[in-house]
Amino acid sequence: MPKHSGTASARLRADYMRIKRDPVPYVMAEPLPSNILEWHYVVEGPEQSPYEGGYYHGKLVFPMEYPFRPPSIYMITPSGRFKTNTRLCLSISDFHPDTWNPAWSVATILTGLLSFMVEKSPTVGSIETSDYEKRQLAQQSLSFNLKDKVFAELFPDTMEVIQNKLTQREQELAERAKAAESGNQSDRGQTSNDSANQNLDASQMSALTNLLVVVGFALFAWTVTYVVSTLSEEEG
Repeated sequence: MPKHSGTASARLRADYMRIKRDPVPYVMAEPLPSNILEWHYVVEGPEQSPYEGGYYHGKLVFPMEYPFRPPSIYMITPSGRFKTNTRLCLSISDFHPDTWNPAWSVATILTGLLSFMVEKSPTVGSIETSDYEKRQLAQQSLSFNLKDKVFAELFPDTMEVIQNKLTQREQELAERAKAAESGNQSDRGQTSNDSANQNLDASQMSALTNLLVVVGFALFAWTVTYVVSTLSEEEG
């Protein structure tokens, strides 16, 4: 196990107990079992934001001098807001040791990260994408995180939630595909019925036409016979 100052270790343990007792909204965090100076977090996308439905994994790397020096902050899951695996320049990160306050805790850092994430202010490590792209990445974040071993080891409950959501999504897609196929078959059946009705109408019209022709010839023949007969009687 890496060696680090007793002050940093004691403070991080206290921060951990505080987070467990009073969780940060939309954020979970766990230190590595082998190194308390490296924490991993998961941000659940807030409702009514482009990140809704997404899960964003990242990490905090604390210096041995914590809490007198701030940590490095990284985002691992693509979000459309931050570059992945890149140190982020935030007022609560090691980019700005001059603005760091030793009274701030891990909960303060995660709250600040979430606040900056839902904003659009540019900084070193941030990127610009449309809300549509962010929503697409939110959907893709579920399967992305399933491939991360550290994520699976530190957040097993969240892994289960993600797997259930993916299963539900697959079922919904299968039901939609089935409904669409059923609709197509119904349309094809209606088209066949329409065609059959059209063919039937054509056959009926043809039969009626033939009948009229026959009746017409019969009337013509009767008329001719009647005229001839009348003329014969007059001549006689």
